[in-house]
Amino acid sequence: MVGWDDHKICFCMVSCSVIVGEVANFVAYAFAPAVLVTPLGALSIIVSAVLADLILKEKLHKLGVLGCVMCIAGSIIIVIHAPKEDPISSVLQIWNMATQPAFLAYVGSVVVLVFILVFHFAPRCGHTNVLVYTGICSLMGSLSVMSVKALGTSLKLTIEGKNQLVYPETWFFMLVVAICVVMQMNYLNKALDTFNTAIVSPIYYVMFTTLTILASVIMFKDWDGQSGSTIASEICGFIVVLSGTIMLHATKDFERTHSFRGGTPSSPTLSVRLYNGNGDMLHKEDEENESPECISRRQDLC
Repeated sequence: MVGWDDHKICFCMVSCSVIVGEVANFVAYAFAPAVLVTPLGALSIIVSAVLADLILKEKLHKLGVLGCVMCIAGSIIIVIHAPKEDPISSVLQIWNMATQPAFLAYVGSVVVLVFILVFHFAPRCGHTNVLVYTGICSLMGSLSVMSVKALGTSLKLTIEGKNQLVYPETWFFMLVVAICVVMQMNYLNKALDTFNTAIVSPIYYVMFTTLTILASVIMFKDWDGQSGSTIASEICGFIVVLSGTIMLHATKDFERTHSFRGGTPSSPTLSVRLYNGNGDMLHKEDEENESPECISRRQDLC
């Protein structure tokens, strides 16, 4: 039996792994375009699936293996055709990109949509429609990635000897990161608490990645100078990664459902309700005409 100390050790290991992963992700945005970094997040899903199979003995379905292969193949296509990022010498250069009319229009659209989702749709259908909470997370996530990239680049330049902390734009990007991440995690937790993880994860990944790439293309102009065939190849690789991710999550849910149906009944009280006190099958119409004595006996059995 696992003791409390073992639980704390496992928790510390998982926490350290998450922290290291997020720091590495932060550094990656400072050195590479978001069009390249964001889709490669699917590789973490593959690692999780493989570790779950090796350590937790959660068998990976054959279609899940195919999903992993598709994610790897799509990631290779994206890496091969990834755009080259223009060198950035100052946070003021990023600020000029963030204040261009096209990106300001995108930011304004995101803010309006988030307000509508939070104050109108979330109270009414947030608990019944998975797109509400995941939409809020994805929209805020696209802004947080742009701010993380700006902040990471500023810190990289500062470490190289070009102090960017003296500019108020650096601190503004830091504030935007904090606000977006808090909102993003809040509504992601609500989505995971309300809906099945196998449904939330692929939908969130598709929406978040798509919006992040769109925001990066508008702000950093990642596709400027690339040919139509190269852009088409990147989009095809992105679609392959999305398809593999959805397939991997769908097969995880299938395995849980399949093993669950092959085991014990889903509700012990249901099996008791279907039988009367004499052990005979109780049909719905018999249950409606059941005598008070039988009801009392059946309740005692429950």
